[in-house]
Amino acid sequence: MDANPFHGVVLHAIGGLAAASFYLPYKKVKGWAWENYWLLGGFFSWIVAPWLFAGLIAPQTWDVLCQTPAKTLFLTWFFGVLWGIGGLTFGLTMRYLGIALGYAIALGLCAAFGTLVPPLFAGELISITQTRSGQVLLLGVLTCLAGITLSGKAGRAKEKELSEEQKKKTVSEFNFPKGLLIAVFCGIMSASLSYGFTAGKPISAIAAENGVAKIWGNLPVLVVMLLGGFTTNFIWCAYLILKKNTFGDYGRTTFAGKNISLPQNYLLCAAAGVTWYLQFFFYGMGETKMGLYKFSSWALHMASIIIFSTCWGLVLREWMGTSRRTRMWVALGLCVLICSIIVIGLGNHMAATAAANQ
Repeated sequence: MDANPFHGVVLHAIGGLAAASFYLPYKKVKGWAWENYWLLGGFFSWIVAPWLFAGLIAPQTWDVLCQTPAKTLFLTWFFGVLWGIGGLTFGLTMRYLGIALGYAIALGLCAAFGTLVPPLFAGELISITQTRSGQVLLLGVLTCLAGITLSGKAGRAKEKELSEEQKKKTVSEFNFPKGLLIAVFCGIMSASLSYGFTAGKPISAIAAENGVAKIWGNLPVLVVMLLGGFTTNFIWCAYLILKKNTFGDYGRTTFAGKNISLPQNYLLCAAAGVTWYLQFFFYGMGETKMGLYKFSSWALHMASIIIFSTCWGLVLREWMGTSRRTRMWVALGLCVLICSIIVIGLGNHMAATAAANQ
């Protein structure tokens, strides 16, 4: 299938919207400890949804995985395990920093490592800088990082301006020092998912040999990679459940003297989990459309997530009570991120046009 960067950008934007939205259902879960709803939602994210979508769209998935060398399966799974550590701490980042600030810090580091490390290790980064399209694309990546930095600056300004009481109204467990440390660690480890897509390229190639359309070629990769993510999260959440003896939450019907709707909690976790998976469902499709510079998909994904998460932060009034100056930083960050998407798309378009004319 021919490269179409415009379609790729749109698909990445849809994936970013899903990623920025998945945590919202969790905020409605009543009476459950964090580890309980995170594990249940993760079961839908990392096990149910990947197999369901792969089974429906690419029924050859099992045969593809059986034909894949063990080393490839292991590396893809292992990067999923590393990502799982980042994904695990991402939930804690949201707890302590809120959606807007948490996304900005964690995803800024994730964007830098996840976008630039794969071509660096592949020995392609130097050659990319020697082409006009590559220069434009890298400018877009740098613009993306600048936009993320501005978003982080806005979040930091918010932290200085609001009182502890105001912070607690929107983020009940707000703790900037703790949240910052977790967000930094989360951002570095979460970039491993980008490496997992690179390690899983042989799986996509085998899928193509088995008749899977190129646009769906990453679905079998996600099955393996997200199994790694589930492994990490299951171990940690199971440990917390046993330590805190919260397994009974799954059958709890009352909390703090109020009735709990168990079906509602289960449905909210399922909705959060499937929504989370959709980000990479669309990411996988978008990557196949980007042409020569597939690695730029990660920057597009991160930029889209921060744009939409910042918008959710505004809708949820996380910026209420901040100064006009701080809100200007928010607006500037959004504008720069949108510009970065346009520039990255342009660089990919230039590369696709050059390849078509050869």
